[in-house]
Amino acid sequence: MPLDIAPFQARRTRLLATMQAAGGGVAIIPTAPEQLRNRDTHYGYRFDSYFYYLSGFREPEAVLVLVAGDTPRSLLFCRSKDMEREIWDGYRFGPEAARETFGFDEAHPITELDTQLGILLANQPAIFHSMGYEPTWDTRVTDALNRVRAQARTGCVAPAQIRDVRSLIDEMRLIKDASELATMRQAARISGGAHRRAMQATRPGAHEYEIEAELIHEFRRHGSQAPAYGSIVAGGANACVLHYVENDGLLKDGDLLLIDAGCELDGYASDITRTFPVNGRFSGPQKAAYELVLAAQAAAIAATRPGAGWNEPHDAATRVLAQGFIDLGLLQGSLDGVLESGSYRQFYMHRTGHWLGLDVHDAGEYKLAGEWRPLVPGNVLTVEPGCYIRPADGVPEAFWNIGIRIEDDALVTDTGCDILTIDTPKSVADIEALMAAAA
Repeated sequence: MPLDIAPFQARRTRLLATMQAAGGGVAIIPTAPEQLRNRDTHYGYRFDSYFYYLSGFREPEAVLVLVAGDTPRSLLFCRSKDMEREIWDGYRFGPEAARETFGFDEAHPITELDTQLGILLANQPAIFHSMGYEPTWDTRVTDALNRVRAQARTGCVAPAQIRDVRSLIDEMRLIKDASELATMRQAARISGGAHRRAMQATRPGAHEYEIEAELIHEFRRHGSQAPAYGSIVAGGANACVLHYVENDGLLKDGDLLLIDAGCELDGYASDITRTFPVNGRFSGPQKAAYELVLAAQAAAIAATRPGAGWNEPHDAATRVLAQGFIDLGLLQGSLDGVLESGSYRQFYMHRTGHWLGLDVHDAGEYKLAGEWRPLVPGNVLTVEPGCYIRPADGVPEAFWNIGIRIEDDALVTDTGCDILTIDTPKSVADIEALMAAAA
């Protein structure tokens, strides 16, 4: 399906206007480098999110340059056509085809970048760059700046400021456009199907990696390029390790299985967590803890609405969880006392969500001027309360090694939020029915 370049062009135009309003200048936005896995073998390539957001271009060795001014320009620097290398590595657009296909004003070979930067930066007020993120590029940009400074006696004026281009793009990325949302909805559908498949494939005696394989199979067969992050497939006590990634344990009758996994589709992440019984039936303590987390998530989802502060869903979930920990006999004292002391963190120690988009923990600040950012339509975030009950003195043994997290992806709308992952089963009845049907 041909790439729709209009959203990428619109983003470049918007960023150029923001740069111009700030006084003008030149933005330099490189893509990610290829990375060696071992010896002469590379990891699978994944472009830089900021670069892709503005360009739509997926090849390595590429740089986007935006020039703000009376005549705004977008320039791509990329690999030249090379039929010999294409035999080994696959198709390359080359500058001319890239310019036409992706709607740039100009495109040049990447080998000309350093020379061109010396010309493009001359008599510009500012450089917009992500200083501090990549030392190699910091050096390259400052070298170009110093070459312009060296021309001072010819009357050439060097940029007097270096500004953070990522902070400008972050604000754009926080509000998803229609193109992004269409991709994220499809990613959510694919990931939801993978979780359903995983539930139906789970049985006592299987290994965690077998269930991980079911997830990856479902991701790829529906067009996802890769998992959006390292999948967590954690049975029993492993579910109490928040970032468990070994995925090599044996699934045991009577244990829960926590799966935190989502696919990446055309650069955009989905992020779903479901927890369910290996044998298809929740025990009494498992069901009690599970329904507590589900109630906490419902409270957080109800608090996810335009105008609410970022922290309100977290506060809503925490309040439900803290009361539930008291009711289950995991904690002693009053709700206010448990919240004030923070003792609930023994069983719930992470936040209730994060931004979601091109990165699974997506770009954008959570506070503005020291205050939690208000949610606005177009924000996409996760809602993911949990509880993790390790063996400890004073903790009833029936709850030991129960780890539960329930996570969905939420789009803030004009009136509340739309759960993109709503089709992924999460009620006790729906999970047990789905697993029974596969038995």
